[in-house]
Amino acid sequence: MNIPTGHDGPYAAPIKLGQKRVLPAWIDYNGHMNVAYYTMAFDSAIDEFLEQELGMGEAYAAQINQGPYSLQNNVSYFAELLEGAEFHVEIRLIDHDAKRMHLYSELLNGAGEVAAICEGMLMNVDHINRRSTPYGAKTQARLARMQADHAALPRPKALGAVIGIRRKG
Repeated sequence: MNIPTGHDGPYAAPIKLGQKRVLPAWIDYNGHMNVAYYTMAFDSAIDEFLEQELGMGEAYAAQINQGPYSLQNNVSYFAELLEGAEFHVEIRLIDHDAKRMHLYSELLNGAGEVAAICEGMLMNVDHINRRSTPYGAKTQARLARMQADHAALPRPKALGAVIGIRRKG
């Protein structure tokens, strides 16, 4: 089995993932990309990020019977994406510990404007006992290196945003 190895840094800050295009099937009755496909785009980008940057994608998970589970996601939308529009996702590691990673992702349109953001928490889970388990030493070292490389990025204004109706006065 050919297991991806990721790399050991230095890491881009943020990590820019491959260009994509909005497919016709993703368009809803409002004439723009449906929210479910924004979530799918973020999920696909996180899979790509895990595979190419940390070496812990699908084949690795199958080999060691562990993998990242999503604990929480908060998605905010700022601009429409129409059929055929190009976009890409950029991801930064905000924090991590032995079992979890806190990610902040931006989906940018073809003009480089933020169309949506996704803040998420992932946890490493043992596939046999279905319980959280620490990442391996190599993954923890990569996460520490990536967090150091991403530390100089400005704190995203939307990080930790609370949902609610804002009222004046």
